[in-house]
Amino acid sequence: MYMSYYLDIGKIPPMYLDALLYIKDSMDSTLSLRRSCREGICGSCAMNCNGLHSLACIKEIDRDLSKPAIITPLGHMFVLKDLVVDMTNFYTQYKSIEPYLKRKTPKKPGQKEYYQSIEDRKKLDGLYECVLCASCSTSCPSYWWHPEEYLGPAVLMQAYRWVIDSRDEYT
Repeated sequence: MYMSYYLDIGKIPPMYLDALLYIKDSMDSTLSLRRSCREGICGSCAMNCNGLHSLACIKEIDRDLSKPAIITPLGHMFVLKDLVVDMTNFYTQYKSIEPYLKRKTPKKPGQKEYYQSIEDRKKLDGLYECVLCASCSTSCPSYWWHPEEYLGPAVLMQAYRWVIDSRDEYT
């Protein structure tokens, strides 16, 4: 069920999260949503803003007032309340790939870090920036059809990140 709220977007900051927090603070204290950093680095505020899965804290409100803004929870996930979805399956899948550095050889006495070449480090660019918001996975038809079997793009990308890490000795 959708709820409608009317607000003057000229009186609030430009992002969807700002509008939602204004609604929660001023109009409907029961509105439930996740948020944390307000900078696009935690992934908590992932939701569907006008048909696109986005982070509400960095997605600007469409200023075209000829059509309403429609904000819904991430698609194809169980909704717990309002804009809050159950991320249990997503995080269980992430945990299943064992997303951490695994070594067979222990550190030498006094060794604090595992060094890698500049070239090997560059291979990780674009892979560690994922904030695990699930926007890509919940936009993926293969994930919709088989969420229990298919890990989805976010988890697969994270798995690849560990496979190509030259410091990992198990992949």
